[in-house]
Amino acid sequence: MRAALWLLSLFAIAVGVAMFAGDNDGSVTLFWSPHRVDVSLNLFVLALFVGFVLLHLALRALSALLGLPKQAMRFRAQQRTSAMHAALQGALVHFLAGRFLRASKSARDAVQLSSAGLEPDARRTQVAALAHLVAAESAHSLQDSTQRDEQLGLAMAAASTGHVALREAALLRAARWALNVQNPDAALHWLEQLSQGAQRRTVALRLRLKAARQARQNALAMDTARLLAKHGAFTKETAPTLLRSLGIEALNDAHDVAQLQRSYKSLSAAEQAMPELTLHAAHRMVQLAGKAASGDQEHPAQAWLMATWKAYAALSENAQTKCANALVASGVLAQSAWLAQMDAAQRANPRDGKLHYLAGMACVQKELWGKAQVHLRSAVQSLSGAELRRAAWMELAKLAEREGDMQACAAAWKAAAQA
Repeated sequence: MRAALWLLSLFAIAVGVAMFAGDNDGSVTLFWSPHRVDVSLNLFVLALFVGFVLLHLALRALSALLGLPKQAMRFRAQQRTSAMHAALQGALVHFLAGRFLRASKSARDAVQLSSAGLEPDARRTQVAALAHLVAAESAHSLQDSTQRDEQLGLAMAAASTGHVALREAALLRAARWALNVQNPDAALHWLEQLSQGAQRRTVALRLRLKAARQARQNALAMDTARLLAKHGAFTKETAPTLLRSLGIEALNDAHDVAQLQRSYKSLSAAEQAMPELTLHAAHRMVQLAGKAASGDQEHPAQAWLMATWKAYAALSENAQTKCANALVASGVLAQSAWLAQMDAAQRANPRDGKLHYLAGMACVQKELWGKAQVHLRSAVQSLSGAELRRAAWMELAKLAEREGDMQACAAAWKAAAQA
């Protein structure tokens, strides 16, 4: 369609020129004293058109001639830019291939080409910063901390001129390098220099979590892990496991009863609802506070032990063993209410050796020696775990010694040693 329109336009122009020039009797007289020249109007128009075309071509040729130096400079700049990008690409390829010395050399070549007689602009500054980062990465891989820090400083300086993303990348890499050399304080220092938005990104939160765990800052690690879980950085199975392990570490750092209570209160409601965390808090409280002074005295871990006992059926076997040890060590089984609960639980599930053990130890603490022997003998026959079976045999040995049956006492001690 466009070609047809052009063809029609050419025909129209040809017809117009023929109508104008065919019957045109006009003339043009040029006076140049003492001469006079008469020419037809058609010839004058044609000469004027040819002169305009020749003048235009002459001006174009002059402009091209005067622009040759600029074109040569532009060509050299393009050649340097191509060489600069090729050097940066080579540095990245060598780094990924593990050729760190070659990567460092190519990165230095890219930096030199980015500043060799060229006007500084954003793109070349970005290439220079990336080249410095690659050189710093290579130096870190070669364990050259001096060269790494020097290249990092140059990268930060190059990225300070409006390249926010490059500066954040340099800070994140610096934090990762600090973590690789087990320097969590330096890693946290680098991460704190990020903007508020960048600090809440998943990659930054993961680095902060690792740094906090290395520095044993459990409160910071817990807060970071909660943010990561909120952002969906973990699977549904991983998030509770991580939070539980961090909570256990926080509880282990408590060195007195008040500090342990504060650490437990700092946990979220969902974390406090985890039976393993509550059980560990109760276990730590028993370790710190010791055994209750009397059977009627309420132990500081009484509420935690009760909450754990209510979730006893849902606990794993190891957790049930830990729960049984905490109940026995706390001395709360001497209370009548606990003794009744142990008896009821044992009657409801007579095949559970741990419940027989707990009922027997409750009877021991209440000085019900005969009933204690019955439960403990049932426990040693059905317990699969060596720890509780050994404890049950030892308690049976003490009961036999109390009754003066030294033969039974020796047999029980032997069984405890074998367990």
